Amino acid sequence: MTNSISDLEKADVLLLTGTNTSENHPVIAEKIKQAVLSGRTKLLIIDPREISLSRFAVMHLRPRPGTDVAWINGMARVILDEGLEDGGFIESRTEGYEELRRALEEYTPQRVEEISGIPARDLTRAARMYGKAKRAAILYAMGITQHISGTDNVSALANLAMLTGNLGREGTGVNPLRGQNNVQGACDLGALPNVFTGYQKVDDVEANEKFSAAWGRELPREPGLSIVEMMGAAQRGDVRALYILGENPMVTDPDVGHVKQAMESLDLLVVQDIFLTETAALAGVVLPGVCFAEKEGTFTNTERRVQRVHKAVDPPGEAWQDLEIIAELARRMGYAMPATSAEEIMREIASLTPSYGGISYARLEEGGLQWPCPDADHPGTSVLHTQAFPRGRGKFAVVEYLPPDELPDEEYPFILSTGRLLYHFHSGSMTRRSRSLEEKVGQGWVGINPRDARKLKLKEGSAVRLTSRRGSLISHAHITPQLQPGSVFATFHFAAETANILTNPALDPKSKIPDLKVCAVRLERVGGGEGDAGATAT
Repeated sequence: MTNSISDLEKADVLLLTGTNTSENHPVIAEKIKQAVLSGRTKLLIIDPREISLSRFAVMHLRPRPGTDVAWINGMARVILDEGLEDGGFIESRTEGYEELRRALEEYTPQRVEEISGIPARDLTRAARMYGKAKRAAILYAMGITQHISGTDNVSALANLAMLTGNLGREGTGVNPLRGQNNVQGACDLGALPNVFTGYQKVDDVEANEKFSAAWGRELPREPGLSIVEMMGAAQRGDVRALYILGENPMVTDPDVGHVKQAMESLDLLVVQDIFLTETAALAGVVLPGVCFAEKEGTFTNTERRVQRVHKAVDPPGEAWQDLEIIAELARRMGYAMPATSAEEIMREIASLTPSYGGISYARLEEGGLQWPCPDADHPGTSVLHTQAFPRGRGKFAVVEYLPPDELPDEEYPFILSTGRLLYHFHSGSMTRRSRSLEEKVGQGWVGINPRDARKLKLKEGSAVRLTSRRGSLISHAHITPQLQPGSVFATFHFAAETANILTNPALDPKSKIPDLKVCAVRLERVGGGEGDAGATAT
């Protein structure tokens, strides 16, 4: 997030898109409700699905899935046409404005309506609401990023913020809501294929030499593979071994049938986890790691806040600390990685990572710190880009609308989108072991609009078969007006009926994120409406 969670109450307008916040980020959803109920903040939602926050919104526009670049560019066009841009900010803080202005000319509200289905008058009204606000903040999540155009979607939102000067001040910003509790920290500390810690690029000569010297080994100078690319490489035989820590791709990755084939093609699969997950069941070696309450360390949350985590209980059985397992593996492979503590690792992180340079366990005992925090006297940074951007001026990105990789056709007439439920998390490896949560929601379901349900003669709870070009599953119908006709929604928490049996592994060419939010499917009633959930993959 460019800003902080506490900023939400200072915004005049909050624009939510690609996020079912109440289900996925319930604490932040409560902050949004408080801001709206205070009377200060107006809520604008632009999302294909109706969500529980919709009843708090002044407007909820419902574009067709996968048309985000079109409607964002359309809003930007209206803002320019009506003179709502911040000329001073554009002049002093940005570059590339003229190129963007020319590119936006074709995104009239009428053309955007043809592409997205958003009525031109509603798009215009929404653009005015955002453009006239003194302080407007954008919040988005994986409904924006998990597309083949995910990077372009985010770039277009950044354009919108820069056009209106809604960056670098409280109550503004472009604010991604991260998908897991420490995914921000994992990315910050190099759990990406193209960067070291602090987003220092692997193929940058100076950065590479710095880390090579610190770790006493010459490091690769070419970026590695993303998760989806690894699976393709494994099936081709280009990757022969995988070591997976705390991840369950047999439930969470797109095209699960292909993932299984890739895993079975490996010479060696090692999984380190706290439970025997669906992925661990395929492994040749399973290493028992520890959960968050059994180790020392830090979490970095969605607002860049680094927070201290203390060990509360000892690990069960023969489980080792994760850092002990990694160090011992390194030693057995010929690298004398010293046994060390979490605090010593934090000191190493600070020494190599400018944005974490002033963060220490001693300081974190007094409370969390938001990076960048470059030195021990720095208080941390609650709002990014107050004076300048990391590259100096912010550069407007010209992005054009491209249709999704798959669109409905005669054989597969529905668009499938996927997501999470409030009562379960990710692959369910922990939450599905909770009796109370299983009693609340013990199986998956497929959301479908009442009009489509009538055509297919479906009732609430009817057994249905969903089929894509990659596989098929049987689940249960949940009839809801929250979805538009022609659209269906499925969860992925339940392994036997995970929607990722169906999803498309097509990648955003820039970020390598898979297209999990749009794929074409066929929906059929099963028998007399009764059936057991299950899945097949082709």
